[in-house]
Amino acid sequence: MPSWTGAAPRGLLDILLVASLALAVLVLLAACSPLTLLNGAVPDAASRATPDVAYGPLPRQRLDIYAPPDADRAPVVVFFYGGSWRSGDRADYRFAGDALASRGIVAVIADYRLYPEARYPTFLQDAAQVVAWTQQHIAGYGGDPGRVFVAGHSAGGYIAAMLALDPRWLRGAGTAPGTLAGWIGLAGPYDFLPIVARDVRPVFQFPDTPADSQPVHHVSAAAPPGLLLTGAADTTVDPQRNSASLARALRTAGACARLVEYPGLGHKLLVGALARPLRWRAPVLDDLSAFVAASPAPHLSTLPQTDGCD
Repeated sequence: MPSWTGAAPRGLLDILLVASLALAVLVLLAACSPLTLLNGAVPDAASRATPDVAYGPLPRQRLDIYAPPDADRAPVVVFFYGGSWRSGDRADYRFAGDALASRGIVAVIADYRLYPEARYPTFLQDAAQVVAWTQQHIAGYGGDPGRVFVAGHSAGGYIAAMLALDPRWLRGAGTAPGTLAGWIGLAGPYDFLPIVARDVRPVFQFPDTPADSQPVHHVSAAAPPGLLLTGAADTTVDPQRNSASLARALRTAGACARLVEYPGLGHKLLVGALARPLRWRAPVLDDLSAFVAASPAPHLSTLPQTDGCD
């Protein structure tokens, strides 16, 4: 028979400790820059980092690489951050590079030109250059040029979708969507005409925004395997109109597209859940890394696929 001495049982202490740490993280997120906090939780030497690599001649055409310490022909994820195509910096997403490297993936975190320096489609051209550079050079950093994925959050998810679905951009950089092993969109806007957000309108020359600027208009059976991640509580990018609808359209066309929706997860927390302090909140990193592991190289894409698709 257990005795009660005034001390909490060990299991209860563990639960209380985890809850206290989680509360502390949320308080800190509210009190300071969330990205600074998440990056501060990355251990030193957690990955083999190579910062400030040029993929083009312009100041914003730079990328950082995060590789597992023992990387040797590891899969590669090229990640584009969000910010309404108006803001963002690759250094703020060290936590995302760390997350991917911790799962045996070489991560490429790239800057691209932003409004007002750039409008649609300039940032897509920059992003296509990043992919082409990665395919040409990533072997020197432990990555497999034959297993390159594109990924992104929010505006970056839009970029990833356009590179994977609309062949104009990668072809312009000397490559093609068919060379990608897959693509991952985290709460990306894929069908947002007419544009409601006033700060986004000038980025896409509204009201003269071309219809073919929307990923939903480039669905085909030839699309690389896709993973669409979204939060059910996202009030910034409608998860049903965007992620769910695009996944259905891709599957109807005969493409591989898996949709994962996380209950109670909002727009920013979806990408934040990649970071070490917030991974308890949702298995975003688990689902992303499982998709990467399950997707075959493009030259094997004719083999049956049972793990990467619904």
